[in-house]
Parts: sequence; structure tokens; C-alpha cells
Amino acid sequence: MATIGQSIVFKGELTGDEDLEIEGQVDGNVNLTNHQLTIGANGRLKAEVMAKSIIVIGQVKGNLTATERIEIQATGVVEGDVRAPRLNVQEGAVLNGNIDMSAGPAVETRKPSSAAASPPAAAPAGQSAPAEALKSA
Repeated sequence: MATIGQSIVFKGELTGDEDLEIEGQVDGNVNLTNHQLTIGANGRLKAEVMAKSIIVIGQVKGNLTATERIEIQATGVVEGDVRAPRLNVQEGAVLNGNIDMSAGPAVETRKPSSAAASPPAAAPAGQSAPAEALKSA
């Protein structure tokens, strides 16, 4: 696994054919299509990121796209959209952006779910109580 150290500042397009851990600062684009990117605790990215899998422990400002999975650990901060078939956001993590999990196998898992149909059926019953409260007021 290659590492960009804490004192390194990189600006531009970063591509590679091996797993990468970033502990420094990267501004630009990161493309590791077939590999894992880890943004370490000291890592600071202002970048558009594309990788096989992405683990965020530090901070990212920019959109993240992974073909397999994205994991945002408890200390991770992401300000941007995330797109991956699997997403793990630990308690304490910050994610400010849109989430798209429609790519890959997650689509098949989510479509047949009958649980999504149950809450709307229960919602009218929940709505009737406030309506009764309004009538008595």
C-alpha cells in the first residue's frame, strides 16, 4: 500500500494501480478505479474521488464514488455526495450530501423490500390522531 505522508501537499490529478492511504492534503481528482483509497486521520481532501472502495477517517470535501463500498468511520467528515452500492456510516461520522446506492447489487436488494410498503399503510392511522385532536380543539 502506498502512502502520502502527513507533510505532503498534492495538487492535480492523482491516479494509480495500487491501494493508497492519504495522510496529507490532496486537492484535485483521485482515480483508483480498481483499488482501495483510505483517507487517514490526518488526511484532508478537496477532490472528486473514484475508487473501488473508500474508507474515510479524516476529512473530504468533494464527491465520492466507489464501485464496491464506502465506509465513513466515526472521526470521518464528508461534505459532498456519495455513490456506492454499499455504505457504512459509523456513529459520530459526519455526512453532508446526497447518497446514491442505486448502482450494483444494492438495487436488487432494495426493490423487492415489502417493508417500504408497510410504513405508508401505517401513516394514515398515525395521521388520524392529529386530525381528531384538531376536531376537538
